Amino acid sequence: MNEIHKLYQQLRQRLPQLELRQDEPMSRHTTFRVGGPAALMALPRQTEELVEAVKLARAWEIPTVMVGNGSNLLVDDHGVNAFVIKTVPQYAQCHIEGENVTAEAGILLSQLANQAAQAQLTGLEFAHGIPGSLGGGVTMNAGAYGGELKQVVTQVGVLTSSGEVEEWDAERCQFAYRHTAFSDGENLVLWAKLHLEPGDGQEIRDKMKDLAGRRREKQPLDFPSAGSTFKRPEGHFAAALIDQCGLKGLRVGGAMVSEKHAGFVVNVGGATCADILRLMDQVRERVFQDTGVELEPEVRYLK
Repeated sequence: MNEIHKLYQQLRQRLPQLELRQDEPMSRHTTFRVGGPAALMALPRQTEELVEAVKLARAWEIPTVMVGNGSNLLVDDHGVNAFVIKTVPQYAQCHIEGENVTAEAGILLSQLANQAAQAQLTGLEFAHGIPGSLGGGVTMNAGAYGGELKQVVTQVGVLTSSGEVEEWDAERCQFAYRHTAFSDGENLVLWAKLHLEPGDGQEIRDKMKDLAGRRREKQPLDFPSAGSTFKRPEGHFAAALIDQCGLKGLRVGGAMVSEKHAGFVVNVGGATCADILRLMDQVRERVFQDTGVELEPEVRYLK
């Protein structure tokens, strides 16, 4: 009996209400729609369940991965021999008091932005079209159109690598461009507190509508993808470099550099993780060869 099956049995005994899935296809949980099975997945309804499940897995020394909406995730075709904790948006709590918002990791950024708008709070409009969860967004300091979560996050609830639940201030989170103290997966985001500013509800909704229109116009939203495939190189834009090298439409299997926005690798039908990785490698090699700029993936690869 392997360790993950032992963990499954122990979780069944200790947390009988916890939803568990064995050999769960990760293609169902990533916006790329690719990825083999996770050996064991849990979908906790409460933060307390999540914390207890992670502690048990760590006691067995089983690799544990926390995912949200899977919008920045590429999972290997062979899957992951790990315990995957998936936060579920409909279980996530959100509380607004004055200009302060406290929300659990599983809430979608779009939902959070909508709730802020309803409370006539400004500062999250940029996040309305980001397809990720708050937990994933905080982990990578998600941003768009000049906004980043580091501009509004004041504190983060953390399950530390040593198993303690702590609340970290923004400085300790080490927010940087698409990187934080959580990027290595050792410390997990449980919730976040944000400070927003009072605003005009109509103006907030108008700004969100404008940004949504700009996304539809420029981004290939009709194909599965993980958003921007590469980070912005210092002094450059990844999409412009890829376009400059004539790589729009470059294809490997079912993976293609979007003809609409060169910064996106999209799944045009039946793409595998291997297709996407090979295509990303070809793009990086060509851009480096032609421009001398080395592109760094923004997408997290899980195997």
